[in-house]
Amino acid sequence: MRRANDQPEESNTAHPCKDCYASRLLSRRTVLKSALGLGVSLHFARVADSAETDPKKLRPQIGDVFIFSSGDHQGQVVTIRDLPEGGPPAFAYPLDPKTQTLRDGSRLNRVLFVHLAQTELTDPTRAVAAEGVVGYSAICPHTGCDVSGWKAETQHLVCPCHASTFDPKDRARVIGGPAPRPLPLLPLRTVDGKVTVAGAFSARVGAEQK
Repeated sequence: MRRANDQPEESNTAHPCKDCYASRLLSRRTVLKSALGLGVSLHFARVADSAETDPKKLRPQIGDVFIFSSGDHQGQVVTIRDLPEGGPPAFAYPLDPKTQTLRDGSRLNRVLFVHLAQTELTDPTRAVAAEGVVGYSAICPHTGCDVSGWKAETQHLVCPCHASTFDPKDRARVIGGPAPRPLPLLPLRTVDGKVTVAGAFSARVGAEQK
């Protein structure tokens, strides 16, 4: 039996309960953060998986031909004779000739072509060109704008957003503006006069990630 002057016994258990509450709260926060992080990771994993498996989003594959995406020949297969020597650039998406799948599910698949005199190309550029036709990603690596400008007098490619300028005769080397690196190069060859993919892009396509 407890006597009147006995001290309450709860002093030995009150503090541990407070500690338990803080511990449980911290644990819940940790679980929520982990779950949120897992959800974000799964989202990006699903996006990446979709880009890797959807044939319309796949980057150009060896053997693909090209279909003009704009201009007088829009919708037609790209051939050497459709590309006037000296420019201007033409734009196209790759097409799987076996399944007739046009890989226009991502704008990152858009390729620009310039037909130049083979004697004007640097040796490394000539090695991956198709009879003077060079192919590059049409997406500027600075902020992701379409590289659609053309300086006929110097035969340079220009991004209209921030005036980044590239030399198509030398693997799209940056010669002006804020672009951090050259346009990714796409190796080409000709098959029966058609411009065809001979290899993968030389670098990751798209704007720099910060």
